[in-house]
Amino acid sequence: MCAGIKLLILTFLTGYCMETVAQRVIPLYTDGNIPNALPVKDAEENDNGKLYQVSRPELTVYLPVSGNGIGIIVCPGGGYGNIVIEREGYKVAGDLVKSGYTVFVLKYRLPSDNWMQNKSIGPAQDAQQAIKMVRQQATDWGIDPGKIGIMGFSAGGHLASTAGTHFKQSYIDNKENINLRPDFMVLIYPVINMSDELAHQGSRNNLLGVNPGTAMIARFSNDQRVTSETPPVFLLHTQDDDVVDVRNSLVFYEALVRNKVPSELHVYPHGPHGFAIDPPFDRWLVMCKDWIQRVVKPAAEQ
Repeated sequence: MCAGIKLLILTFLTGYCMETVAQRVIPLYTDGNIPNALPVKDAEENDNGKLYQVSRPELTVYLPVSGNGIGIIVCPGGGYGNIVIEREGYKVAGDLVKSGYTVFVLKYRLPSDNWMQNKSIGPAQDAQQAIKMVRQQATDWGIDPGKIGIMGFSAGGHLASTAGTHFKQSYIDNKENINLRPDFMVLIYPVINMSDELAHQGSRNNLLGVNPGTAMIARFSNDQRVTSETPPVFLLHTQDDDVVDVRNSLVFYEALVRNKVPSELHVYPHGPHGFAIDPPFDRWLVMCKDWIQRVVKPAAEQ
């Protein structure tokens, strides 16, 4: 084989390895004891990048070639009925890792009475466990334990905002007293409010049941849980989103402003729900990365 062909193959393989560097799938509960779980056979299905019947939570870890010390946990959407793991998980992680972020795609349990004692808190438990695990092992993954954010899409945005507004209530065993508060949130066309007027009905039904009481609706309407301790937020939505009403992002932003939480809101006039990082909407990622770098200050500036 001539030297030129060898060099070409080596260059291709090196580039390939850099693009796919260090993807590792790990169980979210390493001791095998999943809280709030009922004994059930794993029946998970993958249909063209969408996961159904998820009862075994996992993290897929993406380690950058050269890290910037910031970790991001990504929660794909799917109305709490499935997880759009490919479009809103792996593809997003593939972009972020190229920019130096250490990324953790969360395959959270889908709420179900079939495998959960209390389905309303099941996904929140997994989000808190992900934050706890990442923070505990931050040094091993080359990230700063004080620079761990969470990103969510659609119903995954509701889950991410739950992590950012419910952190004072531990839904998991946390005898180590690990800080469960994410350091920032990125919410993309998120479900936020569970009221009759604003809720994405499918997400509400799957998480809270068909006829949730007013207390349960208020508990998981995360705009009502914003305080001055809520972490900074980047919000993005489209005005004519016909799946999740844009007012979900607007009421959340209003609550953030009232509580003086540093936040940034972008509303595109047109665009389909679930665009993820499809062009031309992928430009939001550039704005988001710039925002993260401004919000997550270097240690010398804190």
